[in-house]
Amino acid sequence: MQGIFFAILIFSIILHEVSHGYIAEKLGDKTARLAGRITLNPLVHIDMLGSIILPVIAILAPGGFLFGWAKPVPYNPYNFTKMRRLGEAIVAGAGPATNFALALMFALFARLWGDPTFTSICFIGVLANLWLGCLNLIPIPPLDGSKVLGALLPSGLSYRYEMWRARMEHNPFLGFGIIIALVLLFGGTVSSFFFNVAHLLIGA
Repeated sequence: MQGIFFAILIFSIILHEVSHGYIAEKLGDKTARLAGRITLNPLVHIDMLGSIILPVIAILAPGGFLFGWAKPVPYNPYNFTKMRRLGEAIVAGAGPATNFALALMFALFARLWGDPTFTSICFIGVLANLWLGCLNLIPIPPLDGSKVLGALLPSGLSYRYEMWRARMEHNPFLGFGIIIALVLLFGGTVSSFFFNVAHLLIGA
C-alpha cells in the first residue's frame, strides 16, 4: 500500500504544479508552456529532494504527515493580459484548489464503488490531497498561501507583507525551515484531524 500512497502523492503534486502553469496560460502567460511544463510527464516535474526523498521519509515516519513538492512551474505575471492585479494570487491558488478538487474526486469514487480495497486507495487520495492543499495555503514563502494572502490583505498591510515576502523568497531555506518545523511540531495533530475529515468524506 505504501507504493500506492507514494504514487498518489507524486501524481497529486504534479497536478498541483501543472495547474499553476495552465491557469497562468489562461491569463496570458505562456512561460510554462514554452518550458514544456504543462504536461503530466513526471520526469520534467520531479525534484529529487521534494518529490522523492522527503515524501519517502514522510510516508515511513510516524504520525502520517505528508510533505513534498515538485519543481516550481515558471510563470511571469508581467505577461498576464487578464486579471493583472489578482493574477499571481489566482495562479498560486490554483494549486491548492486542484488538490481539494482531487480530494473530492477520490471521495466521490469511494462512495460510488464500495469495494473495500478501492475505498482504501481512495482514502489515501483524499488524505494526501487534503494535506497538500492545506499545507500549501500556509502563508509562508515560498508556499502558495503567501501569494494568496498578499492579494487579500488591505493595501497598507499588503505592501508591508509583500516586502517581507520578497525578503523571505531571497532566502527560501529559511521559509522551508519554518515550514518543516511547523510540520514536525503539529503534523501529528493535523494528521488526526485530516484522517477524521477523510473518513467523513468517503463515508467510512
